[in-house]
This record gives sequence, C-alpha cells and structure tokens, in this order.
Amino acid sequence: MLEKKVKKNQSVEKVLQIIELLVSKGGEMRLQDIAEEVNSPSSTVLRYLSTLNAFGYVYQNADSSKYALTLKLAQLGSLVSGQYDIRNLVHDDLIALSKEFQESSCLAIEEDHEVVYIDVINGPDNMLKTMQRIGKRAPLHATSVGKNILQNYSEEEILKILAEKGMPQLTVNTLTTPEALFEELETVEQEGVAMDDEECEIGAKCIAVPLIDYTGKVVASISISGPISRMTDEKVNKMKEYMLRMSEEISKKLGSTK
Repeated sequence: MLEKKVKKNQSVEKVLQIIELLVSKGGEMRLQDIAEEVNSPSSTVLRYLSTLNAFGYVYQNADSSKYALTLKLAQLGSLVSGQYDIRNLVHDDLIALSKEFQESSCLAIEEDHEVVYIDVINGPDNMLKTMQRIGKRAPLHATSVGKNILQNYSEEEILKILAEKGMPQLTVNTLTTPEALFEELETVEQEGVAMDDEECEIGAKCIAVPLIDYTGKVVASISISGPISRMTDEKVNKMKEYMLRMSEEISKKLGSTK
C-alpha cells in the first residue's frame, strides 16, 4: 500500500539537500557556497555541517576550511545494498500480484545480454509453468521483461547486442528487425510498461514493469503472464495500473528518484 503523505521536516530536508549537493559537486566546498546553493543562511548551514562532522559524515579541510563528504555514506550504502537482495525484496510482491490477478508472476534480471528468471510464482492452474521457471533464459527482444531491460541501452548499444545474440523468431509474432524493436521500445519508454503479445510463446500474453535503482538503471523487471483467453483488454489495463504502482514503490526502496 502507498504510504499516506505527511508533512516534511524542513531541517532534515535541508540536511539531505546539503549531502546531495556535496555528492553532486564531488569535492570540497566553501561554507558560503553551500549556503547559497541550498538557499539557507550560513549560520544555519554551519550547524548542519557541524552535526554531520560530529557523526563522521563530513570533514573540514584544516587548510582551506572547505567541507566534503567522508566515505561513511559509502559504507552505509554497501551495508544497505547487502540487505536488499532483489529476490527477497520482491518475493512478497510477486505473490500479491499473482493472487490479485490469478496469473503467473515472475522476476527477471539480465545476465550476458539475456533474460534470466530468478523468481516465479505460478498461477492457480500452472498453465505457463513450462514457459517460465527459475533459471530459464530468454532473449531480450522477445520478452516483456527484456524490453524493460533494454531501456538501459542506447540504440547503438542495442545494435551491438543484436549482432551478438541475433533476433531469433520464437513465434510468428516475434519482432525480427531492429527497426521494429526500436519502435516498440519507444512505446515502452512512453508508457512505462512492456508487452509480449505471443512473441515468446503462442497463446501467452505477458506484461512487465521495470525496477529502477539509485543509479537510474533498470536492475530487474517484474512480469505477469496468462493465456490470451483470460488476458482481456480490461484485465490488462487493470494489471498495468497495479504494476506501475508496484514498480514505483519497489524502485523507491532501491533508491530511485524517478
């Protein structure tokens, strides 16, 4: 569920602005320059910097009196990253997604320019169990999760991937030219949702949304699949709305600001 909006603490917000400013500048800064950038009095910013310094997040150069971040944030980031195994983070959401729509749901990542399924929740009738199982690989161009992952790459980079992997035609609906794929990826970028309409397996339709981390990259993709007889336009539209909210919530946990 989405959390209710509460009033922000302005002091905490200002401290976070200072930290993000120091990260973006990538070096030492004068107190006056920091204060100007965050639009606060120097005396106020000095109090924030002194507190950050006391807790080891900021240091002050004794010669220049300028401020910069220490590596403590990097240490904390490493600890948090270790706790957020993507499969464990998403597993309950996959279960909820499958239960909500009574279809199979999956979590996939990229490895060696291919899709790899790392978690699968089978639908109630197991109709698609053979298509998606943990450890199975699939082409990027023919899957909805793959189309999400391809958002990480430029057209030039995608052409290199296609030259390496090819565009095997898995069904009569599979996209088999770079031009068709690029057109499809434009739609994916605009809508935030990728589709596989019997492109990977005849009789199956699949919808996927990206999971974006703090770097702004798609690190994984969640999908839901079902037989075309059940994947009506009305049901698909409901799935899209639900999954876009899910994508946003999980991506926030991964540090995304998009």
